[in-house]
Amino acid sequence: MSDTTQNGPMLAADGTPLKRSLARALRRQKMRALMLISPLLIFVLVTFIAPIADMLFRSVENQMVSETLPTTTQVLGEWDHSAGEPPAEPVYEALYYDLFIAAEAKEHTKLGTRLNYEYTGVSSLFRSTGRGLDDLGDDYLDELEEVDDRWGEGAFWYDLMTGTGSTDEDLVAAHAKRLEQLTGDKLSGDVGFAPSTEIAALLPKTTAAYADFAVYTALVDGDVVAEEDPWESVYVGLMTDLQTADVASYSGPEAEALQAAAEAAQGIEYIPLKTFFAEEDEDWLNVDIWATVQTYSSKYTSGYFLNAVDLQLTPDGIEARPENQQIYIMLFKRTMFMSLAITFSCIALGYPVAWLLANLPASKANLLMILVLLPFWTSLLVRTSAWKVMLQQQGVINDVLVWLGLVDDAARLVMINNQFGTIVAMTHILLPFMILPLYSVMQGIPPSYLRAAKSLGATNWTAFWRVYFPQSVPGIGAGSILVFILAIGYYITPEIVGGTTGTFISNRIAYHISSSLNWGLGAALGAILLAVVLLLYWAYDKIVGIDNVKLG
Repeated sequence: MSDTTQNGPMLAADGTPLKRSLARALRRQKMRALMLISPLLIFVLVTFIAPIADMLFRSVENQMVSETLPTTTQVLGEWDHSAGEPPAEPVYEALYYDLFIAAEAKEHTKLGTRLNYEYTGVSSLFRSTGRGLDDLGDDYLDELEEVDDRWGEGAFWYDLMTGTGSTDEDLVAAHAKRLEQLTGDKLSGDVGFAPSTEIAALLPKTTAAYADFAVYTALVDGDVVAEEDPWESVYVGLMTDLQTADVASYSGPEAEALQAAAEAAQGIEYIPLKTFFAEEDEDWLNVDIWATVQTYSSKYTSGYFLNAVDLQLTPDGIEARPENQQIYIMLFKRTMFMSLAITFSCIALGYPVAWLLANLPASKANLLMILVLLPFWTSLLVRTSAWKVMLQQQGVINDVLVWLGLVDDAARLVMINNQFGTIVAMTHILLPFMILPLYSVMQGIPPSYLRAAKSLGATNWTAFWRVYFPQSVPGIGAGSILVFILAIGYYITPEIVGGTTGTFISNRIAYHISSSLNWGLGAALGAILLAVVLLLYWAYDKIVGIDNVKLG
């Protein structure tokens, strides 16, 4: 055999190096294993990881203000709330056009609801103002039609705004993109309109308002722009532009009508938009409302997390919420305390039952195990409602206590709609989750260990405490983690039997998700609850060791 053959790499049967052939085989094996678990992996990602990620994002997401009022928030950034004066006219002008298209898209009420979380009363302010935005444009239209009837016709406006020469396609594209952000829909199609660069420079506010109208008419309503009468905001933009525009030298389409309108505008009362909003509602002059809009103009906010710990984000920085609104820290403490109380109650009640099941003959143990599992065959609402019937002042337990003479009929015990009722009902519901891990571990403890301890002189208590109990600790750990995590996130049972003092933080999360629709705050509360559970899990691992937790 030659030196080359002796010193070269070892080859497989097909002539490839053995090392490369082995690596290829390992890769194929890993790919087959990955293909086998891929359905489960995709299921976990879609149903577990993705919702948690979405929740975490919603707890900081704050794009509604900036997407609904893009121009307003940009101009408002230069305003100083500490001066104690409302913003200047340019801010109200930007607000009018932003709010007009938002009202057409039915998005202004959502913005009002969002800001209402931070400042009470803003929701009704946006709703009422949205209904009155047309009035100013209607008044201007009436004045213009006295000069020329064509000002109310869609074809006339289309010719005026299209003009001649080069057109500004980018302006229409920008307004289409803005409308997509506002509505959250993907808009496609041809608008069929682009303003002339000359008219866009001469009448900038009119052009912007007409572009909003054209984009919405073509892409949302599906109508032809030239055949539809323009929005009232277009007339407001025209009257604003005519206060300063020099149209005498304009020679494009409908130049004579535009020049006549400019001349007539000198005799038409022009109402500044700041005055218009003040007449609609005096709250538009409220500095605190504008400061709230300015504070929550950024795309991301820490406000939800601050609210979740009884703080608030204000224009002056982070402040504590009013004392009568500080409820979340108290609810977190109550949730932790009651979850621990339920866990310890389950240990105290479940340990003897699990020991009995593990040491009885198989026939009797199986019968008792059916009784342990029986609650799983009964609806959760039925079990909770049964406790409500039993624990109320005219319920079964109070009636028995009165019959036995242990309680006076005039002083029946209050055991429902409080923390006691929640602990009792949830202990009953979660008890099987403690018994099953304990029973599984205890069944694996050889009885000979106790006999050996007793043969060496140990009493029954010593044999139990020194020999049996340490071996059952892994079952206690598994059951405790299971019961505690289930308890800390429960909300149905506390809602039914907890009243005002026995509800958990999970009840507030459910309220914000389903009733108040403050998903950001609900997500922030859920994220904090998740962080607390992970922190406790980490602490348990450091103190006890997660490797010592066993299910049998």
